[in-house]
Amino acid sequence: MGVTIKKIAELCGVSRGTVDRVLNNRGNVKKETEEKVLRIAKQLNYTPNMAAKTLAARRKNITIGIVLPAEGNDFFDDLLKGVYQAQKELGDYGISLIVKTSKGYDVEAQLENIDSIADKISALIIDPISDIKVEQRINRLIENGIPVSTVNTDIEGSKRLFYVGSNYTKGGETACGMLALITGGKANIGILSASGKHGGHIRRINGFKKVCQEKYPDFNVLAYATTNDDEIQAYEVTKNMLREHTEIDALYIAGSGVYGACRAVIALGRDKNFNVICFDRVPGTIEMIEKGLIKATICQQPYTQGNRSVHFMFNYLVSGAKPEKIQYIVKNEIRIAENI
Repeated sequence: MGVTIKKIAELCGVSRGTVDRVLNNRGNVKKETEEKVLRIAKQLNYTPNMAAKTLAARRKNITIGIVLPAEGNDFFDDLLKGVYQAQKELGDYGISLIVKTSKGYDVEAQLENIDSIADKISALIIDPISDIKVEQRINRLIENGIPVSTVNTDIEGSKRLFYVGSNYTKGGETACGMLALITGGKANIGILSASGKHGGHIRRINGFKKVCQEKYPDFNVLAYATTNDDEIQAYEVTKNMLREHTEIDALYIAGSGVYGACRAVIALGRDKNFNVICFDRVPGTIEMIEKGLIKATICQQPYTQGNRSVHFMFNYLVSGAKPEKIQYIVKNEIRIAENI
């Protein structure tokens, strides 16, 4: 038989009502009692009865807000597929979603999206722009009783509940190692990033540069530009970069805009003996891998990020139990022409 609230109450020496208040996060319980109940429940691997869980969820009318800088960025297509699949999987509980998207790394647009749903949601899942205003808005929501988690990009200094996404520093280090394998450790490199406001991309670049400095003295980083995750902008800045630095023979692309950057390489007739390392498995990237221009892409499981984020947040809203980890890191996967 499964562990019951009655059994937990007996072991803790408290009433079933007290256990129920703790497990459903309804307060009015002494801190030491709450800690004891949660400890015993965890030791016994307690999970709420399905019917009770369904009833609790329906009573709370759970609505989860999703805020993403997704417009014009194919990466988020799979992340949103994971989000909507989680909603289907939790369909019996009657949860609803409010999805708000913006283009690029416009802080004011993201703040507006947050504010537009703040009074309609039970919780927020956000891919945050790395800006103090966004961090402060996240903290304000939490202070007002709305739990927040981050997906794909983290703001570690905020009070967010947990993060689901990749290890960006490790991704950058991996990209450098892949480029070294492909080039024999000798290349003149241009770096493209989405924005100086994307904390994850900054960590990817820092990880890349760290390995360059420590292991590959013949890697020369000659230029850096931002694309705002926009294909047209990526095309233009890459053309300008390659015209100004004709010796560049490799690109490290830390964000989106991959297809535009590759089209610029081809337009300038530079695609022979040229190497590109990038991230994610989207249609434009697959095309350029098949053409032989992109040698490897590092994937960060966007579907899993979206799906797990919704499930983890739902479980927190229903049970009140905080997640065991504050960071759920998905594995980086290396894709080349043979396994794309």
